[in-house]
Amino acid sequence: MSSKVPNKGILVALWLSTDSEGNVNKDDLATHLSWLKTTGIHGVLALGSTGAFPLMSLDQRKTALNMIAELAAPLPVIANISDIRPGVVAELGRFARALGLPAVAIMPPGFYPSRQEDILAHFLHAADASGLPVFLYNFPELTGTRINMETVTTFADRAPMAGIKQSGGEFAYHKELVALGREKNYVVFSGADTRLPEVFALGAAGCIGGLANMAPEYMVGIYRACREGFGSVSPAFERLRHIAETVDRLTFPLNVAAGMEARGIPVGEAKTIVSPASQEIYNGIMKDLGRAFAEWGLPVFPKRAQAAAISQ
Repeated sequence: MSSKVPNKGILVALWLSTDSEGNVNKDDLATHLSWLKTTGIHGVLALGSTGAFPLMSLDQRKTALNMIAELAAPLPVIANISDIRPGVVAELGRFARALGLPAVAIMPPGFYPSRQEDILAHFLHAADASGLPVFLYNFPELTGTRINMETVTTFADRAPMAGIKQSGGEFAYHKELVALGREKNYVVFSGADTRLPEVFALGAAGCIGGLANMAPEYMVGIYRACREGFGSVSPAFERLRHIAETVDRLTFPLNVAAGMEARGIPVGEAKTIVSPASQEIYNGIMKDLGRAFAEWGLPVFPKRAQAAAISQ
């Protein structure tokens, strides 16, 4: 697979349908990606936080990446090679290059506290191992460590930095990252699915979002309205926020699966233990979003999923 490094648009932070052990269901993946390619999305982030990569072994991640590269073509695929173990980062980076992928993404190693100098060294190790353009991936709520501006600046000076994905609660950080990107020639993708008009007003190139798994039409429509001047932001924006408010009754990333299943998209088995209380919330999300999708005229795949969700 060979494609250009994505530098704008809506990229799906891809959910992965697996069995309970983390093995990817290729038929489900093919169904999901085949549909996503008809919706106008611009690319895929593979094995990101929405894909629950920490719950998968190295071999499972390599198998999944190989499948995604095959099934997502001709869309560009960014491979998230993040891991606490430098050897795994290097192996995944080399594997992404062997697959012909255009770029990799890397998060701080997580779990243990990290100094910014050590985060930088981790990122440079990833860049050296992969030999590919790199997207830094800032999500401090998950990794426990923020990627500071000084680290971004130094990395951009020393490695082929393609961009940064800014996720989490620090929305104002987009503005600083966009300004530095203009100077250092990298792009900013946001993880703020429900604040797209604000994101684009700040100069972000696009969004890498989990909601694109279940409502890509709305995200692409908002992107085209804001960045290309085609169509209106409404009602897509209001509906996307309703989807987010509904799925956010449950924790990430299981909430993404609930929204997808409401639309009939195969999600596989849970990779972690799900309590009866969480399963009840999950079922409620399916029911409420199933009704909303039907009201909005969004196609549900297969049809029986809509009926099941509404009848619960």
